[in-house]
Amino acid sequence: MKSLLRIAVLAFAVITFAMPGTAAFAGTPQTKCPVMGNDINKDLYADHNGKRVYFCCQMCLPKFKKNPKVFIKKLESQGVELEVVK
Repeated sequence: MKSLLRIAVLAFAVITFAMPGTAAFAGTPQTKCPVMGNDINKDLYADHNGKRVYFCCQMCLPKFKKNPKVFIKKLESQGVELEVVK
């Protein structure tokens, strides 16, 4: 009986923490440049379709602007939650 209770509690915990929208799946803020991978400079950014993307240097902006969807997808696949801008 104790084993059954342990299994039920464990199953509940796994399901609860594995659900999207929980802390386990919360996106992390952007800290790295999507182009070069260096630390971002909060003064260098581009807005694309309501999302703000930060960069490490001026050289990265033109590369991003050539194909922004690729870089946004890269960040989001890494669990980065981009800032929403209006």
